[in-house]
Amino acid sequence: MWPDEAACANFAATLARKPALRDAYVELQGELGTGKTTFVRHLLHALGVSGRIKSPTYTVLEAYALPGLTVSHFDFYRFEDAREWEDAGFREVFAAPGLKLAEWPQKAAAMLPLPDLRLHIDMVDDTQRRLTLQAFTPRGVELIP
Repeated sequence: MWPDEAACANFAATLARKPALRDAYVELQGELGTGKTTFVRHLLHALGVSGRIKSPTYTVLEAYALPGLTVSHFDFYRFEDAREWEDAGFREVFAAPGLKLAEWPQKAAAMLPLPDLRLHIDMVDDTQRRLTLQAFTPRGVELIP
């Protein structure tokens, strides 16, 4: 449980310290407004991204270059067809080293690889969130706190 946003930030900071995160694919699932992008912002700040972190709702991809780490933050919410993923050239992005974070992965599920870790965020009330973690790979198991 995340009783508040501070708990979300603490979880993100814990995850950011995991060496396995550097080349992981993490899916974020949950309804609109549950805090997927908020979690990503906290995670990126914990990894060392400074300044404003934009949601890729309209751009689909926001990329961040950190010393020794590339982060690709996707939001597939606006996808109408999973083939848009291929048309956009994302196969190459997923084949490259680095952290990949995907919101609304179900919109491109037919094209996406198996995630290392899936975070499902459910809204309990205005401030509390329930987090369910699923690891699909040995790397994903390493990421679970």
